[in-house]
Amino acid sequence: MTTTTQTQDSVRERPATAAGRGRRRQVARWWPAAVLLALLTAPYSALPLPGLLDGPIGSPGSLQLLALCLVFGALATGYDLLLGRTGLLSFGHALYFAAGSYATNTIMLEAGLPFATSALLALLFGTALAALLGSVGLRVNGIGFSMVTLAFAQAGSILVQRDPGGLTGGEEGRAAPADRLPASLVGIDHTVNLYWIALAYLVVTLLAVHLAVRSPTGRVWEGIKENERRVEVLGLRPYGFKLVAFVLSGALAALGGIVYLLLTGGATPRSTTSDFTLSLLVMVVLGGSGSRWGPLVGGVLYTWADHRLGDLAGSGAVAGLPAVLRVPLSQPLFLLGSVFVAVVYLLPGGVVRLPERIRAARTPAAAGRTMADAEPAERKETPAP
Repeated sequence: MTTTTQTQDSVRERPATAAGRGRRRQVARWWPAAVLLALLTAPYSALPLPGLLDGPIGSPGSLQLLALCLVFGALATGYDLLLGRTGLLSFGHALYFAAGSYATNTIMLEAGLPFATSALLALLFGTALAALLGSVGLRVNGIGFSMVTLAFAQAGSILVQRDPGGLTGGEEGRAAPADRLPASLVGIDHTVNLYWIALAYLVVTLLAVHLAVRSPTGRVWEGIKENERRVEVLGLRPYGFKLVAFVLSGALAALGGIVYLLLTGGATPRSTTSDFTLSLLVMVVLGGSGSRWGPLVGGVLYTWADHRLGDLAGSGAVAGLPAVLRVPLSQPLFLLGSVFVAVVYLLPGGVVRLPERIRAARTPAAAGRTMADAEPAERKETPAP
């Protein structure tokens, strides 16, 4: 093959490569809108998804599970403002989630205020609590910060379980007063309204995180994560920027606690434990920390797997297995942990990096096939000496 022929082939390949990249950009630009459209039409769908959901998509049970997936996907996205965007590992994020849930419920029960007023006061309380504890915890860095946030969360968990003055309900929690909630949010017949609220919370969180990350403050967060000392050399004070990220993340968590109160019908002590924050950490790592959609994908997958693997563990198929298989497979946490370990080892960077890895694996293979096809043609066209 002559040099002229090779040049012509390379010129032909470049537009094709550019066209492929353009198509990928269009898909990346429009697929979130397609997913949002699917979520908007979900309550009106009677399509069954065997194995994924217990009933049709629009049934109350399926909508309840989808709403929980959306809430925890949004919660993981807000938590990633600390871990993936600013490089802050907090073990106390559950405290602000629980603050939104417990404060709303307590204000309705004790003060007799309607839900809307109670939710607004609880959101202000959760934000103020994040500002107060963040201003203290951010005085230290690294593992010291993680331990301080863990200590605050443990103190809050102990306070809830001790049930001071009968305000928290102790280990049983407290049910939300139905007479203080809007009638459109009470009862299984109104599950679709709770689904809309969960979807709205997801949209608000995604918008808030996107705008914050794209702002000048978000660029400073990225610099803090990469090299905090360099940010100080530039004349900026990292403490204030980290506090903004901490307060915004805590406020979004408090808002999520309010939505969770509506979905579950009460405030439970499980949402105050450090295990809850560890679950958020697993969600973020599972989906892909520091990416735009990774925490959301991880939160949805983790929540779905947490519910569906529990059903699988108690199914008759597992009960009929030999004891050596039945004992571990009957534990949902064992199944969930195995899935998480497999993802960490096989997909570094999270599930959201899977398309990139597939493209990277296909590109060298395609290049190898092209060179192999070109070699016979080169031998054929080369003139004899």
